[in-house]
Amino acid sequence: MPEFTNPFSQIVPDRKMTKRELIRALRLNLAAEEDATSLYEAHADATDDPLAKKVLQDIANEERVHVGEFQRLISLLLDDEDELLAQGAAEVDEMAVETTAASGPGATEGAETSREPTVGDLTGGIS
Repeated sequence: MPEFTNPFSQIVPDRKMTKRELIRALRLNLAAEEDATSLYEAHADATDDPLAKKVLQDIANEERVHVGEFQRLISLLLDDEDELLAQGAAEVDEMAVETTAASGPGATEGAETSREPTVGDLTGGIS
């Protein structure tokens, strides 16, 4: 998140960043874009005004484009970035297949499944 109240946060250092520092800065930029996307979408969801909703969602989508730009730049700067991202995607794909198989036609109907507790479980249904 930007530190507008810190007068030194926007000052260019007296030297150029190392590649490692640049990657860290780009990851911070990436996180800021994701944060902005979430913020704008939350605001869009929180209003019934059609124009505001449309503009906020459009801006959120622009932030998602920025996410892609930062991620692509990081991928070009780091030799192993795409490989590690693909590894993570493959792990999720594997879990998705397992989940689909567990809930598919061969699954036992009415069988109890173990699950993580939710906030609703912790509040005891208090509203």
